[in-house]
Order: sequence, then C-alpha cells, then structure tokens
Amino acid sequence: MKVQLSGGDDRNLMERLLEKQIPLANSCNGKGTCGKCKVKVVSGTITDVTDTERRLLTEKEVAGRMRLACMTKAQGEVVIETGEVEEDHVFTTGGVEGHFKRDADKHGYGLAVDIGTTTVVATLVNMDDGTEGPTYAQINPQKTYGLDVLTRITYETEHKEAAISQLQKAIVQGLNEAATAVCNEAGIEVTEITEIDVAANCTMLHMLAGVDARPIGRAPYKPAFTDGQKLKARDLGLMGAAGAMVYLLPSVSAYIGADIVAGVYVCDLRHSPGKTLFIDIGTNGELVLEAGGKMYSCSCAAGPALEGMNITSGMRAAKGAVEDVHIGPDGIRLDVIGKGKPHGLCGSGILAVVRELVRTGLVTRRGAFARPEDFEVGDYRRDILRYNGTKREALLYSSGETELLVTQSDVRQVQLAKGAIRSGIEVLLSHGGLTYEDIDKVLIAGQFGAHLPAESLLQIGLLPPVTEEKLAYAGNSAKSGAVAALLSDKVKEDMEDLAKHIHYIELGSSDNYERLFAKCLLF
Repeated sequence: MKVQLSGGDDRNLMERLLEKQIPLANSCNGKGTCGKCKVKVVSGTITDVTDTERRLLTEKEVAGRMRLACMTKAQGEVVIETGEVEEDHVFTTGGVEGHFKRDADKHGYGLAVDIGTTTVVATLVNMDDGTEGPTYAQINPQKTYGLDVLTRITYETEHKEAAISQLQKAIVQGLNEAATAVCNEAGIEVTEITEIDVAANCTMLHMLAGVDARPIGRAPYKPAFTDGQKLKARDLGLMGAAGAMVYLLPSVSAYIGADIVAGVYVCDLRHSPGKTLFIDIGTNGELVLEAGGKMYSCSCAAGPALEGMNITSGMRAAKGAVEDVHIGPDGIRLDVIGKGKPHGLCGSGILAVVRELVRTGLVTRRGAFARPEDFEVGDYRRDILRYNGTKREALLYSSGETELLVTQSDVRQVQLAKGAIRSGIEVLLSHGGLTYEDIDKVLIAGQFGAHLPAESLLQIGLLPPVTEEKLAYAGNSAKSGAVAALLSDKVKEDMEDLAKHIHYIELGSSDNYERLFAKCLLF
C-alpha cells in the first residue's frame, strides 16, 4: 500500500500511519525492538538511518530505502509503501460440533463473537431454530496498536484515556463490519440482530467495553470485572436492533478469560470421563486440566512467534505462507498455503522448521545452531547453514529478492514459547497429582492450534510425550461457547458457575518454577 505523508511535525512515520488508521506490523508498539514495521520510502526526504535500524535491517534493505516506521521521520512530503497485505488469510471458524438447545423464548437473530488477540470471528445465529448462518473472520483491527495483549495495555498506559477510546473504537468498527457482512450474506437487516454474545480474553473484553485495562498489566493484575456483563449495544456503538443487548461471557482471572471458559464448557471438561488437558495456543497459551473433579488453570506468555510474528521470515497464515517443512538428503520441501511460491513462515511453519532443524542435528537440544564446518563436505546439512557475520542461520529458500531464513533469534523465540507452555503443563500436572501417563485426552483449541500437526507438537516437546491418539482438535471452541450462550440463559448461568470452579495458578509463584522453565526450554 502506497501512502503520501506531509512533513511539518516531529512525529515518526508509525505515529502518522496510526493516525490515518493504516495497517502496519507493530509487535513492540514503536519501541524499536521487533523490526517488523518496515516501510519502503518511494520518494521524499527522511531522517538518517539509526543504529537500531542498521541492527534490525539488512544492508540490502537499507540500500533499497527500507526503513523502520517507528525510527523514521519525514522531512517534507514523502511517499512510502507499507507492504502490508490484508487478504487471503486462513482463519479457523469451525468449532465444537453439536446442537445447543435454545430457550423457548429466543427469537430473531443473534451474533456469536470470538475476539482473539490476533483474529476476530463472528457468526450469525437464527435463534428461532438454533442454526448457525454465515461467518465472518478478520484480523483484529486493534493490531495497529500492538500484536499482543501487553503491548496494547502499554499503549493505554502511554496514551491514557485517548488510547482506551481508540482501542474500543477499533474493535467496535470491526464488529460492525462483521455484523454487516453476515447480515448481507443472509439477506437480512443488521437491525434484526437482538443480542450479541462475546467470548474473548479478559483484556479484549475490557477494551470492547471501553473499560481501563491497565490494571490487568500490573500487579496485582486485577481486572475491573470477571463476571458476565450485560450491556446495551447502542452504548458501545454496536449495530443491532434498537434494544439489542450485549453479553460478555465470564472470565476466571486476568489471564484466563471468557474464551477459555467457553471452550471448557462446550468441551464439557467438567463432566468428561478421565483426565483431560485443554490447551488454547495463541499469543498467550491458556491451559486447563481436569483432574478428579477439580479444574486447574494457568496462563503462559507464549508470545507472537507461534503465530508467525517476531520471526525473521514470519507472516500470518495466508496465501504464500509455509505451513510445513521437511529437511533431508534430497533437499528441503516446503508446503505452502495456496501451493504457490513461498513468501514467509506462518506459526505452524516456524514450528515445523525448528522440529526439522533439531531432528537433523542442525540445532542442538539447547537451541544453538551447529557450525557449517561441523559437517563434512558433501553433507546436505553443511549447505543449509551459513554465517551472517559471526551469527549462524539456516537458509531454507532463495529466489530473486526472496530469502526464507531462520536465525538464532527465531529459534530462541520458539524455544521460549515451547518452554512457557510445557512448563505450564508440568505445573498443572503437579497440582493435580498426575503424570503425563495419566492424561487420557489432550484437547487443542484456538486459531493457531487448529493448524498444528501432532508431529510438530510432540517432537519438539511442546506437549508431553502422549500418544497421538490422545490428541483431539476442538477448533474455535470460544465461538461455539458464544453460540451456546446466545441460545440459552441457562448456559449463561452454567458458565458463570463454571468460571468460579476453575482454580487459577500463578506460574511464577510455583516452587522452583525458574528451574522447571529452564528444563522445559530443552528440545
């Protein structure tokens, strides 16, 4: 996308683009640490390249007038190209199958919504018969203000009330767009929507409601609300019937939100036979273990790496993204979404790459790259590795201007995510008095989890060594929970009760957690 900007003030290019609501990769909220807000200066005068940019950009990128928007200011009129593409993304919209019994007095149309940190999914529901209609999915429009929960909370901290309003406006506009799209497809008016039920993490619920989320990001991490909330759609700026209501599903704590409560409800962990581990893998990893009639939960800071972000050649799951990789003597095979040329690595792709690098000995169990000279001349592995200065990296693909690389930093990002999730699982098992042999079922939910092959999850040790037969995929269970709540006030009551019976465990306060986390970093 080409954008023309005029000079005249001291704001950087990122701030100018945010003002215009122009999409831009922004993992670190303009701190100059992620290197993702790349723009190409097509014409005009800009400030000199900073030391930070020289560290995060290649010499080739700098020579081609590629810059970091958060580090660059316009000196007069400039034209820049953002390179951000907002189409052909792969979304998980299907959830847990099953017909949820509706209340007899439920009529008209409702909207079931799952607001994820990265993606938003909305489904139109006919409340006269309980059937689901069209579904609309999009990238969360709040991503402009940061790719993860804590970055958006930081944005609120730095910009105070103005940021609270901006974040609310962004998600409201996105939901109105979704409501319009599904109603147009169904051939009805948006004014026929009488209820909107929302499953989301605790932060997203606060931001939708226009409630200060900053306390969630600082000790004692106490949200303004965890109970289910009934609000008027018009008070939030949401489209619908004149008296349309909004129901925000209940949360457990600051970091075990309504999306997890919804998933646990529709997967019926409370009444399931055997011991079940429920995992929602995303920017944050949320875990719930049912053990002997008790439920234990925790939240792990997995980070955006598992969704293809903060990775050198990372991208979201879209056309051109590599979703699986196989490395062997015959070469490197890349499985690409859409079957075309590879443009980058999505979450499942980077996980598969690391799996293969470890399996072939190109990366050690500690996460360090081997040296090219460690392999004999003629060994296929020697040609995959190369030096970038003193740093080692793996070259997966090269064609024209496109190179797909995996760096030591990328491996570290995956390693940290793996360590966070696996250590969380170990803590829950300990509280439940179980070992991994006692687990009867592992349910994997969420946008990212739906695209993860069991092979990757097990071989890098993100999951404990259970048999593949014990793994099952729940899809978008959060949206399914929103559908169930939409159709029944009894379901709403049951979810409220369920949330009160899920025990939250703070990982950092667990005995010897630092040692456990370090152990879980090993592949």
